[in-house]
Parts: sequence; structure tokens; C-alpha cells
Amino acid sequence: MKKLCGVTVAMVTPFDDNGKLDIQAAKALTEYLVSSKVNGLYPCGTTGEMLHLRTEERMRLLEGIIEQNQGRAAVYAQVGAATTKEAVELARHARAAGADGIGVVTPQFFKVTEEEMVDYYRTVAQAAEGLPVYLYNIPQCSANDLLPGTCRKILSDCENVIGIKYSFGDMARTVEYLNISRDRFDVMHGMDKIFASLLVMGCKGTVSGCAGVFPEPYVNVYQAYLDKDMEAMEHWQRIAVEIGDALHNGENMAYFKEALDIRGIRVGGMRAPQKNLPDKERDMLKKRLAEICAKENIALKIGGIRN
Repeated sequence: MKKLCGVTVAMVTPFDDNGKLDIQAAKALTEYLVSSKVNGLYPCGTTGEMLHLRTEERMRLLEGIIEQNQGRAAVYAQVGAATTKEAVELARHARAAGADGIGVVTPQFFKVTEEEMVDYYRTVAQAAEGLPVYLYNIPQCSANDLLPGTCRKILSDCENVIGIKYSFGDMARTVEYLNISRDRFDVMHGMDKIFASLLVMGCKGTVSGCAGVFPEPYVNVYQAYLDKDMEAMEHWQRIAVEIGDALHNGENMAYFKEALDIRGIRVGGMRAPQKNLPDKERDMLKKRLAEICAKENIALKIGGIRN
């Protein structure tokens, strides 16, 4: 079983100039990330504009990523959807396509009861037929919070639930998740701005959108942690914060896509109603990234990546 750990990238979804899903670009992006030594790939999540993708697009995207990855990094498809039926369909497809596991975001927009929440996860986990499952809590976007007590109920019903991705900056809640079961329930965190501190707390890693643009500092933070080199970990975490701030820390995925383009990796633009960055914002972003890269000896332009 490949669990999530270290630097797992929340991948953007590439589109072509006509706004259609671009599988070749997704393969090129996959190659870039895997070659950069990230530990995992997490497509079709928030960073991947999941709500803008049709079910068949999510399936084709996952298939292309798995094909290009060739078993090198762990691939966990985010299968949570507006309806349980769609989430079940995506979970079954992920297993058939050869994913290492799935992430499942909570129900969105409409408030659910605890019973409805548990039933949703139980149904999707059963549909995965033994495939490892990470719960996914992003309450600021979904409007549904996944409480530790509810996680315990899900865990008792679902043997293949092995952890959670938590994407909110509540450290007390993070500790509560960590204490659910240290040997059976891992915590992956979306707050990559404090990646080093989260590792020290006991989280297994980060699921990071920023690392999908600049994997270098995040990969180095994790390696320094494994090497017990606190000085290097602090150094690279500071650089990760600078880059994350330049990318607006995931509040607008257009920054990720523009930054990838600046680095020489074409992933296209955003799907409406989201818009691409105005020229002025793009120029400011390019200038700031160039400053950081020059100062920290990181290549701004990436060459030689092919699918």
C-alpha cells in the first residue's frame, strides 16, 4: 500500500486554448512533478478545479496521469462530488484505472447531518473495494466541517479509511486529528505555509498546490526533516513561504497556472466564471518570482520536460 507522505502535489488541471481538457499537457506536468521527486500526486481536487470538470473529464485526466506516472509517485484521485452517486462512480473508476488510493472531500454547499456525513463516506469507501481512502476537510469552501468524533465513527465502519487531508489553519483541530489513531489514521495537511512545523507536530506531509508550481523548496523541507537537519529545514521553509506568498497561497488558482507558464510549463487558463490574471498581475508575479529565484539560486525556467 502506498500511503500519502512528504510532498503530495494538488495538481492543476490543464486546458487547451479552446478550454478543453488537455491530456498531453497533464502528462507533461506529471513528468515535471515526478522528476522533481515529489512523493505523491493528487488530481481533481480544489486546485484542480474539480467543480468545473465533468465526470468523464475527471476520469480521462486520472487515466492520463497514471499512464505517465508509471508507478513512480503515489497517485490519489480526489473523487468527492456533489452527489454520492457520482463519488461512487469516480471511486470505482479510480480503482479500475490503477490509482493507489482516493481522497474524498466532504459534501459541499448543502449542510449535512452527522448521520448523512458518515453514510456518505461509508458508501464511497465501500465502493472503493479496499482502495485506501483519505477523508478531505476544507470547511471554508465546502460549508461542512468534519469533526474528529465523526472521523472516529467513519474509521470504525471503514477499514480502508487511513487518514485525512485537512486544509484549514486550526492547529488545535490538527492535534485532535493526530490523536484519533497514531497507528491507523494519518494526517496530511494543506497549510504548506507551515509545512516544517506540521511535520514536527506529527503530520505525515502536505498536500500542496504551491508545490505543484515550485516543488523545489517543499521537497527540500521534507528531505531536511528526514535528515534531521533543522537548519536546512528552516532555510527551505522560509523560501517556501516567500514563494507561496507570491502565488497568493492558493486563493486564486490563476496564479498557479500563470506561474507554471512563466516556468515554461503550459497548462492553459481557468474555466469560467474564474478568469486568467490580467497582464499587470502577471508581470508583477513574474518579477517577484524572478527575484526569489535569483536570490535563492532556483531555476525560474524549466527545460527538457516532455511527456
